Amino acid sequence: MLPNILMFMTDNQPAELLGCYGNTEIHTPHIDAFAAEGFQFDNAFCVNGMCSPCRASVMTGLMPSQHGIHTWIDDRLRHLWPDNWNALAEFQTLPAILAENGYSTALIGKYHMGAPENAQNGFQHWVTSPHGHVTDFWNGTYIENGELQTYAGHSVDYFTDKTIEYLEGIDSTAPFFAFVPYNAPYGHWPALKGRARNRFRDFYDDVDMHSVPREGLHENAIARFLRKASDSVGGIDHSSELCIPNDLETLRNYFSEMSMVDDGVGRVLDTLKRLNIYDDTLIIYTTDHGFSLGHHGIWGHSQATLPSNAYRTTFSIPLVFRHGDRFLNTRTATHVSQIDLFPTLLELANIEPDGHNANSAAKSFAHSLRTGEFEKSDEVFLEQEETRAIRTPNWLYKRRFQRAPNPPYPDELYDLKNDPLEKVNLAGKPEYARISDELIQRIEQFFEQYSNPKYDLWKGGTPQSNSDKPWLWKEAWGDAWVAGFERG
Repeated sequence: MLPNILMFMTDNQPAELLGCYGNTEIHTPHIDAFAAEGFQFDNAFCVNGMCSPCRASVMTGLMPSQHGIHTWIDDRLRHLWPDNWNALAEFQTLPAILAENGYSTALIGKYHMGAPENAQNGFQHWVTSPHGHVTDFWNGTYIENGELQTYAGHSVDYFTDKTIEYLEGIDSTAPFFAFVPYNAPYGHWPALKGRARNRFRDFYDDVDMHSVPREGLHENAIARFLRKASDSVGGIDHSSELCIPNDLETLRNYFSEMSMVDDGVGRVLDTLKRLNIYDDTLIIYTTDHGFSLGHHGIWGHSQATLPSNAYRTTFSIPLVFRHGDRFLNTRTATHVSQIDLFPTLLELANIEPDGHNANSAAKSFAHSLRTGEFEKSDEVFLEQEETRAIRTPNWLYKRRFQRAPNPPYPDELYDLKNDPLEKVNLAGKPEYARISDELIQRIEQFFEQYSNPKYDLWKGGTPQSNSDKPWLWKEAWGDAWVAGFERG
């Protein structure tokens, strides 16, 4: 019998923003209780620090240099998009494969992988927002199966209500795949500016917020702000990335939005129990990418610095699986990548994971959920345009694109056993030359194998959509280089 599948995905949330990952200041009782019953991954990592690439990677099992989405898809460029543009049109996607194998499929939440007006990528039931970014959680306009509607309340409540409505109306003769990507806690102004309006705001009024580090601003965060301030379009205010770590109202607002998500998750799980399908449903809780909460003097995603960073908090994601008593009730320190979700979910749905999107680096860990034994290499690879990295239990190496700018951005190496907070950069020190060379070689070998020249920025390729740093790639490859939408 094919399992029902329900996957929650939040927006911009590090693993440590949950009680089950050690945060004593956050109020997430429902997710914590769920994790206590499930299989929790303590070292799950996204492949990129921005939402659109990560969502595309989960849906395809491919790295950004394979599917061509390298940063968030900029809604301000909608006038350049082809009609009903689908960023994943050339690939097989998780919902499409499940639909072909008898599943009813639904997306209820944030999409941000192309035009949102009509269902894409094998989703049959379609409830989403017209925009990928969030400017306000309240009084939103939404698209439900092609029809526009408005909702006066909070977006998390809207997507929760619509998920419950979907679950209550499903045809029990077919299994379902319900993908519920909430557009919170998010983490940016203007959506988070000032005191929260939601029902959890009072809970945080007296919280000290000691779980948010107080560190001096990182020089690379300042460099990013100065660069973006000089060439910004569309009126985006990047000053929030420098202000938020010391703005208590915003920090408490962000925490309260996480509690809104927790409340929504709890309501959906209660619905599964009421419908007597809780133990028969494979449930996954995760996020699109991590988020620095003041760590290293950085607020935000991997692109909040120049060059991009690959610190733990920007790439560490929560990941919890539960399927009744079919999986172990445990937690593991094994490193897994979010691309591994693609073959894992296919295998758990009794679908042969091989043969979909050839040349994927993703490895199924379905067997591990039942046994606790992992056969995959204990390492993950990350990429953010000009920064590529490898993370192992012992080391983090950040390799920077060497062709531009002049001089190139410096590499970084961290000894994670002796320096788990990633404070001391060892790159360039003679005594670490051997390990540096080895890790560089592993990065180069990985991306040599798992990239598509058409989308590999390091080989002169271009993104499908937009780039965060078009000026860098023009410097490297000449003025003829243009990002995807600019090609016309």
